Amino acid sequence: MDFNLIDIVSSFMVLFAVIDITGSIPIIIDLKEKGGKIEAAKATVVAFLIMLVFLFAGKSVLGLFGVDISSFAIAGALILFFLALEMILGISLFKNHSTGSASIVPLAFPLIAGAGSMTTLLSLRAEYAVENIVVSLILNMILVYIVLRLTHFFQRILGPNGIMILSKMFGIILLAIAIKLFMSNLAISIGKFFPNLAN
Repeated sequence: MDFNLIDIVSSFMVLFAVIDITGSIPIIIDLKEKGGKIEAAKATVVAFLIMLVFLFAGKSVLGLFGVDISSFAIAGALILFFLALEMILGISLFKNHSTGSASIVPLAFPLIAGAGSMTTLLSLRAEYAVENIVVSLILNMILVYIVLRLTHFFQRILGPNGIMILSKMFGIILLAIAIKLFMSNLAISIGKFFPNLAN
């Protein structure tokens, strides 16, 4: 085991920004108001299991298509880039929420364990040890559970402006992280195909 506090904090921040559970508070409230029953524990556990399975099996799935982690990380970085733009500019590029059974769909998937978060997990594997990612994922799921349980409380405390500010702030952080992931993994890929250029 190679636990590293800095790596845990870094991966935690990435996942927190991508999952964006605080930015999703208005959506969660809207689901409740439309009659969608939300069970915090069920939604959290299902989202955690989906992401955990993808974290460990995603690499094998990619191997079937001949794609390595660094190449997938580049693709993931591009998705993170557009997710960040979505948060900063207030536009909707990826999320499409229905009002069906709220705990599993759309809350656990795709709101929490969506394409962005699953792509991010594989992108993080190119940067950090898997045990650090698992710890950061568990910490994020604890936070997700707390937010789901205290949605109305956070709404009263933060208010619409506070929620918007949080979303913008983490969008900027995510944008910087996406650029870092892209550049570092691009260097790895260039080194594989053009070893002379990497030196």
